[in-house]
Amino acid sequence: MTWNIHDAPDQKGRVAIVTGANIGLGYDTALAIAGKGCRVVLACRNLDKAQAARGQILAHHPKAHVECQALDLSSLKAVRSFATVFLKSHKKLDLLINNAGIMMPPYSLSEDGFESQLAANYLGHFALTGLLLPVLGKTPNSRIVSLSSLAHNWGHIRFDDPNFKKGYSKRAGYGQSKLACLMFAFELNRRLGKAGLKTLSVAAHPGVAVTNLAQHFPKFLTMFFPLVGQSAANGALPTLYAALGDDVDGGDYCGPRSMRQMRGAPVKVGSNRASRDSAAAKRLWKLSEELTGVSFLS
Repeated sequence: MTWNIHDAPDQKGRVAIVTGANIGLGYDTALAIAGKGCRVVLACRNLDKAQAARGQILAHHPKAHVECQALDLSSLKAVRSFATVFLKSHKKLDLLINNAGIMMPPYSLSEDGFESQLAANYLGHFALTGLLLPVLGKTPNSRIVSLSSLAHNWGHIRFDDPNFKKGYSKRAGYGQSKLACLMFAFELNRRLGKAGLKTLSVAAHPGVAVTNLAQHFPKFLTMFFPLVGQSAANGALPTLYAALGDDVDGGDYCGPRSMRQMRGAPVKVGSNRASRDSAAAKRLWKLSEELTGVSFLS
């Protein structure tokens, strides 16, 4: 049996945050969840683009409850500001969907001195999750969904040089950030269980989805994406399944079922050995706390 959004129960009364929700996978995720009745916070770096996305969602679902709040995941100051504002205005959080990301840009460092992909894709979400955990932990049946990628197979965690100060490979940088997201999802679920919290941590990946994320790819490569990949709407289905599927458990990883997980209906999928190395995950957690200054479940 193939899961789709119509299988998800009504979401009225629930609250979700979707990072990077103004475009691509994030937009289609927010659109679908809002259509099920969930109050959705579009957490985006550019508020004008977030408001435009909100208008598009309301055009599809006029009765939807959609909010916009500024969030730049490459800035720890901005992450803390977002969390402070959210916690003042919301008493519950059912779904935290850590979706936003950048892919293979030219080398740059964030304002905090982190390689840009590690900052925006992983460290910002690590800090955000920790800062929002108090409200997640007290919300029944809450879930945290972390977006990984097939690119988690591309590399390893450079514990001695995570910011590529000794030579940059944008491909390796992206692979490191997405491996970190997946390791985080698994380790977070382990720690939530040990702490006695009922919140589930789940991971997902979109396969090969045709989105703006590939803007830094050579054009000759992006020409092949439609042949092997799928639309952003279909690419969002594994995320939606991870967030709303009634048979999803903590520690599950959801992705497309066909063509080596490149496209197809959402199912539970496997991941490489590195992503499930619990010793390395503990080391990554400690490093992440040191870099972000956000400690939780330690």
